[in-house]
Amino acid sequence: MWERTEPVIQALLDRSPQAYFYFSDEFSTYGTLVYYPALHQMLPDKSQTYSVEADNAELRHYLARLARKSRCFSRSIHALWCAVKLFVFAWNRRQLHKRAFPSYPAFVYDFVSP
Repeated sequence: MWERTEPVIQALLDRSPQAYFYFSDEFSTYGTLVYYPALHQMLPDKSQTYSVEADNAELRHYLARLARKSRCFSRSIHALWCAVKLFVFAWNRRQLHKRAFPSYPAFVYDFVSP
């Protein structure tokens, strides 16, 4: 989004899936937006965004169709949805395995059944 004006941001917010919580920086326009039933908290720094950014980086790393400036893309939203769902399933199983067996190597592809 290039413009950070109130009408543009509100239109984006109206089109987005509803969330229980919204976090933003202290840009003054964000305080005037309507968040419907959700809670909004303005943060002075990016201390609460590092885990989301790490998850986004993992998705872009493992799924070429989500990488930036990539020629790989999904023509079907259903195919994209299935790919992300499969990745999340395998990633979560890998995380549980790493917690239970920290000294053993584990790769995401090990948790995708053929």
